[in-house]
Amino acid sequence: MKVTQIPFQKTGFFSKIMLDYLEKKESIQPFYNNFPDISGFHSQIEEKQKSFRLQSRLLLVDALKNQYQGFNVSKKTEENIESLKLQNTFTVTTGHQLNLFTGPLYFLYKILSTINLCEELSEKFPEQNFVPIYWMATEDHDFEEINYFNFDGKKVLWNRKDGGAVGRFSTEGLAAVFDVFSEHLGHSKNAEFLKELFSDGYLKHNNLADATRYIANELFSDYGLIIIDGDDTSLKQLFTPIVKDELENETSFKAVSKTITDLEKNYKIQVNPREINLFYLGDDFRERIILEGGVYKVNNTDITFSKAEILKEVDENPKSFSPNVIMRPLYQEVILPNLCYLGGGGEMAYWLELKDYFEAVAIPFPILLLRNSVQVVSEKQAKKLEKLNISLEELFLNQHDLLSEKVKENSDIKVNFDEKIQFLEKQFIELKEVAKQTDVSFVNAVNAQERKQIKGLENLQKRLLKAEKKRQKDLVERITLLQNEILPNHSLEERQRNFSEYYLEYGSSFTKALKMALKPLQLEFTILEL
Repeated sequence: MKVTQIPFQKTGFFSKIMLDYLEKKESIQPFYNNFPDISGFHSQIEEKQKSFRLQSRLLLVDALKNQYQGFNVSKKTEENIESLKLQNTFTVTTGHQLNLFTGPLYFLYKILSTINLCEELSEKFPEQNFVPIYWMATEDHDFEEINYFNFDGKKVLWNRKDGGAVGRFSTEGLAAVFDVFSEHLGHSKNAEFLKELFSDGYLKHNNLADATRYIANELFSDYGLIIIDGDDTSLKQLFTPIVKDELENETSFKAVSKTITDLEKNYKIQVNPREINLFYLGDDFRERIILEGGVYKVNNTDITFSKAEILKEVDENPKSFSPNVIMRPLYQEVILPNLCYLGGGGEMAYWLELKDYFEAVAIPFPILLLRNSVQVVSEKQAKKLEKLNISLEELFLNQHDLLSEKVKENSDIKVNFDEKIQFLEKQFIELKEVAKQTDVSFVNAVNAQERKQIKGLENLQKRLLKAEKKRQKDLVERITLLQNEILPNHSLEERQRNFSEYYLEYGSSFTKALKMALKPLQLEFTILEL
């Protein structure tokens, strides 16, 4: 195993807002609290310790114990749950949708980064306890985002009727998906593990939340991971003051709209708030709550409430009120003694819209940490890269630029068109000085001739490169095939492939290698050569 770290900037796959955040640019500083470094964590611990009540801890522990009933709980996870009763225990959290069989590879990277960060913080702050949390997005209703995973270039798909919170979905119909998937796996020891994990997860549990908990627990419980389901009556009760405030005052809309006004001066906005950022949740629906003419309506239903009625409903039926993307982060921070949230670039971008909202409701804004991203390169692929003289950084170049660079390097014809264009520009500087002393029409003629000749050289450069690519057809094909293999669909493989492809080949050593490689506080992109 060989691990190489390169700056996120060198990959070309990360947004301006994320790169500015990593560099602590002045333009992004007003939108976060403490930065993800040891000094930042020291401040965050002090802030959270003052604000998180013992009663909330006890309710959290009871809720987790209830959620884990019927599951095998590792000793480490059990100890971590118990430790949440202590005022010196804090959580580090990542969240993820309930993707079929974990979905894309970065599910693993999120959770292992969270586990590793807890271990690093335990070394830096030995008087505190740090426990890793996986927040299951059980209340999401974007089924089309989670009903498949990719295996060996093919989509393994679960077709069923959509509707409501995905965590409550019945696992009926997944036996047919299992039959299709298992046909592709073979009969190796690693294949049998994957079959058992899938079948025990989905065919022995009644709903998607329980199935996902089982799979994540099997993969990560040895590291003490705690899996939490926010679709829980007792946890929602802790959130009822915030829900009532939202219904009466539309606090999130006002605060986030103010932030967006400032943020959009420099950055693209990830999500926009609604007047009320809550859904009403039924057994088979999750619909927006809309206030019209003093009446609270549940969109696409006949359900309506007066103000008094809906506030009473919050008290009597808190589980029916589901936060949307704007309020879910706050819900998490209300019920957890949390210091840090680890997420991808898109997640971080919408979290950066929320600091003013957190301040408005007096809840500490957590540290935001861009999760580890990983590119796996096999030994065979590494040898091919070396033979083609492609560095690990060059691997992430736009394919046109990569091919152009390598074709030029490999060419016997050494013509530096950039130098020739610069030389031409210098010649025209002299002509322009002469032209200024004559008629304006001559100035225009000189400028036009300059553009024409430079354009001519650029066209010659393109034609030469095209001819060289044709002449070096074998090299072009080898580079194209290799880059497409490593970066499927010209994107990071972590968004395309499922962990099962690597587990089939490497077994549990794949997870162990990832855990050894991921360094969340280094804030760099990881290339793992296996």
